[in-house]
Amino acid sequence: MSGRQQLERIMEIDRQVRAKLYPNARSLARELEVSERTIYQDRQFLMDRLGAPLAYDRQRGGWYYTDPTWVLPSVLMTQGELLAFFLSVEAARRCLGTPFEAALRSAVKKITASLKAPVEVNLEELRRSFTFASYPNVGVPEEFLLDLQRAVQEQHQVKIHYYTASRGCWQERVVDPYHLYNRSGDWYLIAFDHLRSAYRIFHTGRVDRWEVLKSGFTRDPDFHLEEWMGQAFQIERGEEPVEVAVRFDAYQARYIRERRWHPTQTVEELPDGGLILRFRTGGLAEVKRWVMGYGSHAEVLAPQSLREEVAAEAGEVVKLYRGSPEM
Repeated sequence: MSGRQQLERIMEIDRQVRAKLYPNARSLARELEVSERTIYQDRQFLMDRLGAPLAYDRQRGGWYYTDPTWVLPSVLMTQGELLAFFLSVEAARRCLGTPFEAALRSAVKKITASLKAPVEVNLEELRRSFTFASYPNVGVPEEFLLDLQRAVQEQHQVKIHYYTASRGCWQERVVDPYHLYNRSGDWYLIAFDHLRSAYRIFHTGRVDRWEVLKSGFTRDPDFHLEEWMGQAFQIERGEEPVEVAVRFDAYQARYIRERRWHPTQTVEELPDGGLILRFRTGGLAEVKRWVMGYGSHAEVLAPQSLREEVAAEAGEVVKLYRGSPEM
């Protein structure tokens, strides 16, 4: 029997005892369609592990609580549930970045301290069995993310002092915050930017000061996040979407087939084992960086402007490696 089934039986035993139905092993075994031996094991678990004050009333032929104020622990978990909880915490800590690490550790400590479950699992032992590798990410103050989350929910404008990396300058912006988006541990804010009169994606790690304003805003009912982000590649949205075509050789194609890279993608298989990946996006700068990561295994076919940019960048790389390194 699974831990979940045992937990359900324990809760049913408790319900009947609390309702003063005076259940016994025979009646419960018949009702729950298990053996009487199983019910006795559940009773023993209730008494030994959970401290239930169960006693047998000979006159009524069933069990009752000698202390009617006793209640089941507020947290009951099976091994699978505890494992799922552990994995979710570890994934959040590794993949969502570090701002909430202190809060996550506090949550683990509180829950495990009160845990009285059908099984006991040592979280440190679990950590020896599972690993989450995190991407390098930019640290963001926890209070900033909490302020942004509150501003999104309550529809308050936010003033940010933001560093635009592409231009190398700081600017003050007033934005209407719509959504917080996490990718590989980095947090991005999707907001309407009043400076540009357009929706923009802001890297929260490039904000050095902020203020949640008293002024509110009304969300545009015609703005749909999934549709808007559908134009992006990874986290970069860029301008008007164009069709991108990238040819991968037979070696790299094995790995490209494994994943879905874009919502609009189509794949054309080639006779030599390679493939052509096509999709529509405006985030060409991000596509350029992505393609160059595959070296000679990837070739941009379209658009021509992107092909020329990659070729120029590849030429600069060749120049860089022609001479001896200067130490």
